[in-house]
Amino acid sequence: MTFPNIPNVTPSINLSRQDVINLLLASIAFEELGLAHIINAEAEKLQAVLGTLPGVSLTASSVSQLLAVNQSIERTLRTVLKTQMMLQFKLEDILDSL
Repeated sequence: MTFPNIPNVTPSINLSRQDVINLLLASIAFEELGLAHIINAEAEKLQAVLGTLPGVSLTASSVSQLLAVNQSIERTLRTVLKTQMMLQFKLEDILDSL
């Protein structure tokens, strides 16, 4: 197997410290916005299987189905929580650098 040929790319990027900090903060904000959408989708999923979401009739037909959906939502929210903790560390590191 041969190694790929990677061209020598030397981009010239000029960002001030303030620009970098602003970009990092914006990236955290966008990730948090994405997580908020995931949380909302999980809430709507639960409402759908409980039959409380207007206009949707996907109610669970058994307790086992309801528990399976609940477990799925719990796993997703655990992942969201882990991501939020990582974002908190990222934010703290940025604030410490100020």
